[in-house]
Amino acid sequence: MLCWGNAKDGQLGIGMERNPVFEPRSCHMFNGRGLKEVVCGGQHTLFLLHDGSVYSCGLNSCGQLGHDKVEASPELVAGLDTQRITTISSGRAHSMAVSARGQVFAWGSGEDGQLGLGTTETAVRIPRLVKRLCDHSISQVMCGNQHCIALSRDGQLFTWGQNSSGQLGLGKGEPSKLFPQPLKSLAGIPLAQITAGGDHSFALSLSGAVFGWGKNRAGQLGLNDKQDRAVPCHIKVLRSQKVVYISCGDEHTAALTKNGGLFTFGDGSWGQLGHGSTNNELLPRRVMELMGTEVSQISCGRHHTLAFVPSSGLVYAFGCNSHGQLGTGIMGDARSPYPIKASFLTGNFHTRGKKCSFFANYAIWFSPQSLAFPEDFREINVSKSLSTINFERLNSWRLKLMYNKDSSHLNDTVCDSSYFCFHSDDIHFKTNPKIPGIDLNSVRMLFETLSKPGFSGLLEQATKSFESLLIPQLPRSPPDVEAMRIYLILSEYPALQDSKNYIRLTIPLAMAILRLDANPSKVLDNWWCFVDSNVFTRMVDMYKSIVVFLLTGGKTLVVPMFYENYFLSTLRLLEKLHKVSTMFHLLLWRNSASSDFLSVNLCAYPFILNAQAKTTMLQTDAELQMQMAVSGANLHNVFMLLTLEPQLARNPYLVLHVRRSHLVSDTLREIAVYSDVDLKKPLKVIFDGEEAVDAGGVTKEFFLLLLKELMDPVYGMFTSYKESNLLWFSDKCFVEQNWFHLIGIICGLAIYNSTVVDLHFPLVLYKKLLDVPHTLDDFKELSPTEASVITFGSFITCHHWTITRENYGLTEVKELIPGGESIAVDKNNRKDFVEAYLRYMFTDSVSEQYSAFSSGFLKVCGGEILLLFQPSELMAMVVGNSNYNWEEMEKNAVYKGEYTASHPTVRLFWEVFHEFPLEKKKQFLLFLTGSDRIPIHGMESLRIIIQSTTAEQHYLPVAHTCYNLLDMPRYQTKEILQRRLTQAVEQYEGFSLV
Repeated sequence: MLCWGNAKDGQLGIGMERNPVFEPRSCHMFNGRGLKEVVCGGQHTLFLLHDGSVYSCGLNSCGQLGHDKVEASPELVAGLDTQRITTISSGRAHSMAVSARGQVFAWGSGEDGQLGLGTTETAVRIPRLVKRLCDHSISQVMCGNQHCIALSRDGQLFTWGQNSSGQLGLGKGEPSKLFPQPLKSLAGIPLAQITAGGDHSFALSLSGAVFGWGKNRAGQLGLNDKQDRAVPCHIKVLRSQKVVYISCGDEHTAALTKNGGLFTFGDGSWGQLGHGSTNNELLPRRVMELMGTEVSQISCGRHHTLAFVPSSGLVYAFGCNSHGQLGTGIMGDARSPYPIKASFLTGNFHTRGKKCSFFANYAIWFSPQSLAFPEDFREINVSKSLSTINFERLNSWRLKLMYNKDSSHLNDTVCDSSYFCFHSDDIHFKTNPKIPGIDLNSVRMLFETLSKPGFSGLLEQATKSFESLLIPQLPRSPPDVEAMRIYLILSEYPALQDSKNYIRLTIPLAMAILRLDANPSKVLDNWWCFVDSNVFTRMVDMYKSIVVFLLTGGKTLVVPMFYENYFLSTLRLLEKLHKVSTMFHLLLWRNSASSDFLSVNLCAYPFILNAQAKTTMLQTDAELQMQMAVSGANLHNVFMLLTLEPQLARNPYLVLHVRRSHLVSDTLREIAVYSDVDLKKPLKVIFDGEEAVDAGGVTKEFFLLLLKELMDPVYGMFTSYKESNLLWFSDKCFVEQNWFHLIGIICGLAIYNSTVVDLHFPLVLYKKLLDVPHTLDDFKELSPTEASVITFGSFITCHHWTITRENYGLTEVKELIPGGESIAVDKNNRKDFVEAYLRYMFTDSVSEQYSAFSSGFLKVCGGEILLLFQPSELMAMVVGNSNYNWEEMEKNAVYKGEYTASHPTVRLFWEVFHEFPLEKKKQFLLFLTGSDRIPIHGMESLRIIIQSTTAEQHYLPVAHTCYNLLDMPRYQTKEILQRRLTQAVEQYEGFSLV
C-alpha cells in the first residue's frame, strides 16, 4: 500500500507527519492480510479487509473512526466485529459500512441527519444499524459532505442527510432528512453505480445513462448551466459515450467510458479537470492529454483527480497539490495529467478500490494480494449492485409469502429491467429510443416459472401488487428510455391475457401507455417495431380480445360510468399498435353489438376494420348518398309540378346515352352536362338503339368497353410496361387532359356503383390518391429491371442525372435536376439520384395527367370514408384481389335450363375446372367475368351462372361477361369438355360482346 499527501492527523496510517508527503510512501500495516478496499474521508481513512473487518485512522473529532484509540496507525473498528462487511464509504466526518446481509451501519458526525439514524447527534462513536433500511438488502452506499445515498439489490435508491442544494434529489423545497427516503424519480432504471460529491450526487445506469442532481455552482452536473437541481437530471451529452464509472470531487466530476476515455466537468480552479487551464466546464469534456491511451480506473479527491493507464502502469494526477496529494514529487498544482512517481508502480503493482475521496488532500493506493491483474472499472459486475433471479430466489420468496403477504420484492424486480438486460456483450449500451436492449426471453422464463403450480400464491400476490402499486404509478414521462422497458416486460406477463384480469390489469396498462407523453410514447412505438413480431402480435391479439369481451359479456362486469372509458382506451391502444406497423393483419371486425349498446363510433378507429368492412362502409355510404340524391331530385320534381314547370324536372338517376361506335366522345359529352351532385346518383347506361334494361349488366359492359378503349395504345395516354403488365401515365400524349379526367370519373363511378374494373395500374396510383409517399418498391413493381439498374446496375458509374424516354420512336433525354447532363452519378449521390428518378417518374413528368385523373376520381369518391383505406385496400376495391377460393365459387354457382349441381355435364365441368392449374383457372375467370381478380368481398360475392344450350358438342362454351353467364353445350365426355373449354379460354383476348 502506498500513500501520500496530508498526514498531520494520521490519516495516511504511517503516523503523524507535520509536513506533506509529496511522494508515494509504503505502508506495511496490511501486508499479507488481504486488503480489499480503502476510502478516504475529510481527514480520516477506512480500510476493509477480505475477512470483513474494518480498520480506521485519522481525525476522530466526531467519532468518525468508530473507536476511541488515538494512535496514528489503523485500528480495528470493534463495533463491527460481529459483522462481515462488504463495502465501506466515508464523508467529511462520518462513515458508513454495508454488511454481507445488506445491512447499513453508520457512525461519526450526524448533525444534519447524514447517519440516517433519525437523530442530529454531533458525534456517534460506535457504529449503529440504520434500521430504516433493514427491509432492504443494500449493495452500495456513498457519502457526500453531509448526505448519503444508498442502492438496494432490488434497484431502489435511498437518500438522506443535508439537502441544502437539492443533493437528496427529493424535489424542490424538501428539507434535510434524518431517515433514508426512497428516490422514486429513478424507479425502473437499472442502476449500476451511485456516487456522491461534496453536495451533489450521481447515479449511473447499466446502459450508460448518467443522472446528476444537487449543487451545480461550478457546473459539476454537466448540464451546461450553474443552476442547482433538486431532482435527478439526465446528462444527455454522455448518453452515447458508454459511461461505465463516475467519480465526484467536491465540485467537479469525472466519467470513465467503456473504451477508456475520461471526461471531466465542473470546477476547474485548481486544474482538477486536466484540460490545461483553471476554467470551469459546464459540459463534459474529454481529457485530451490522455487520448490515445485507455484509462481503466479513476478517482477524484476534493480538488484533484487520479487516472490509471494499465498499458503503461502509470497513474496520472492533476489538480490541487497544496499538500502533496498529487504524489508527483514536485511542488505546485498540475493543470494537465502528470504521472505519479513511477518507481513505486512497477511489476504487478496496481491500484484498486476507492483510492481517494472528494474531501481528501491525501491519497492511498494499495495492491490486494488476491488479485493478479489490476481491477478494471470498465468491467461492470452486476452482482455487486443487483441480486440475480434464479429458482432458489423465487423459492425463498415463496417461502416468505407463507408467513407474510408482501410481494413488493417481485414488484420491484419487474420494475428493475437490469435482470433482463443483455450482459454478455454491449447490447445494453446501445439502449436508445430505437433499441430496448432487453432480453425478453429472460422475461418469459421468469414468468413461466411463476406460472408453475408451486408458485401460484406468489403469482397471485404479484398480480395484486401490479394492480395496486406498479401500473397505477407508471409515470407520464419516465426519466430515461431504460425506464420504458417496464412496458415490454409487463406485456409478457401471462395474467394479462386472462379475461379475469382485463379490468384490473390489462386495460389499466393500456391507459398507462396512452398517458405517456409524446417522446416516451414514440420510444415505445419504436421498440414494438424492434422486438420479435410475436410479441407485437400477442399484444394486438390480446387487446382485440378485450374489444370482443367488452362488446359481448364484458359490459355487465364494468361499472357503467367506466365502460366507455375502458372501451375507448382499448380502441385507442389498438389504434396506436396499428400505426406502429402495417405488417400485422388486423382483426376482421364482426359487429356483434346493437346501436343502442355501443356509444363509441367505430368509424373513428379504421384500423380495426379490414378491407371488406371498409368497402361495405363505403358502399353503404354510396347507397345513402344515392338515396339522398334520388330523394332530392324527387322532392325537386314535386315542387316543379306544383309550380307548373315540369320542364325543369330532374332525373333521379345519372343516365348516360352513348353510342357504341363513339363511346369515348359520347361519354365525355354526357359527363360534361352533369353536376358533381348528379354524379352521386345511381348510374344507368343506355346504348343507342338498344332496348336492354340496365339491371347491372349493361353498366358493367359499359365500364369494360369504355376502359378498354381509353387504354388503347393508339391514344398514347398510358405507357405499358411489358415486364409487369402494368400501365402508367404517359408523359407524352396527344389527347386533352379531360380524357384523364374522364378516366378518373369512370374509376370513381365504378367504385361508387360497386363494379370491379380491370385496370392494370400499379399500387403507387392508389398511394397518390391517399397522399401516401411513393417508394422504390413501387418502381420495382412497375418496372423491376429498370429499378434494379438504377439502384445496383454497373452503368451507374458512367451515368448522369438524366432519364431517357422513348416516345413514338423518338428518344428524349430529360435532366432530373438543372445541369444534370454534366453531373455524374456515384456512390455518394446514388440515393439522391434514385429519389430524383422516382420523383420524375411518379410526379414531375405526369403531374398534369395525374392531377386531371385524381380530380375526376375524387369528384365521385372523395370523402372521409375513402381516407379509412390503405392503398392496397383501395386497389383491391377497384380491381379486386387474388384471394381465390375455387370451392366457394362452385358452392355459389347458379344453374339454369336443364342444368343442376348434380347434372352429369356440370359434374364433368367442375372435375375439369379443378384439374386446371392456377393460371388456367385465372384465365377462365377472365374469360367469364372480364377480370382475373375477384371482388374484395371474396368468392362468396362472385356468383357465376352456368346455362345449358341446345348447341352441338363441337361448339365452344360462350361467356356473357356482363352477367358472369356461361352458355355451355351438353358435352357427353370429360375429354370433349376439357378440349372445348380450354379452346374457349385460350382464344379469349379480352372483352367481346356476344
